[in-house]
Amino acid sequence: MKKVTILLLALSLTFSFTSCEATKNANNKQKGAAIGATAGALLGAIIGNNVKGKNGELGAVIGGVIGGGAGVLIGKKMDDQAKKIETEMPGAVVERVDNGIVVTFDENSGVYFDTNKSNINAKSKETLHKLTEVFKEFPDTKILVAGHTDSSGRDDYNMTLSEKRAKAVTNYLINDGVLGSRLETMWYGETQPKFDNATPEGRAKNRRVNIAIVPNGDMIEQAKKEAGQ
Repeated sequence: MKKVTILLLALSLTFSFTSCEATKNANNKQKGAAIGATAGALLGAIIGNNVKGKNGELGAVIGGVIGGGAGVLIGKKMDDQAKKIETEMPGAVVERVDNGIVVTFDENSGVYFDTNKSNINAKSKETLHKLTEVFKEFPDTKILVAGHTDSSGRDDYNMTLSEKRAKAVTNYLINDGVLGSRLETMWYGETQPKFDNATPEGRAKNRRVNIAIVPNGDMIEQAKKEAGQ
């Protein structure tokens, strides 16, 4: 009966979340009985290619393969969280990738930094507070904050600026009630562009902060227990 229940849940997940843009891009493995066997590859490509190497515990969660009924249960929880974030923060780009969720903020989507500045203004605080409330609602996750810049200016300056911006976001989340033990902070300067730095539009999108949300050990163990794995 448990296996039948898990199978029905897997089938229902395939059809239940198609209204959420974040889950439209979820691959078949995420919607079926496993969360991608190449877990970590896509997430690393979005956040930063060396994310797994620099973060032991977080990297293990990102890179781990969660299959069977546990994968289905975790996938549902992450789909629910992605849908909640997308509802609360319509300006952000929300993607379901591998085991987790990636939220991207650039200058046009809710978290703003003035030129050459790293302080979070009032509008950005309002946006991040909404994200904090979602994090509190879904406590069994690890959160990675990654800062990026465009290619304007010196390499070393951009690296420092991306560090300050990523840490500013992390510090805000902690001060707003997210446990510091859930958070990891990384920064890449101009080394991980996703758009063309030759255009003003591309540079604006490259001045971004990514937030990756992945299941923590408690969520994984609970899902395995519920699935009888």
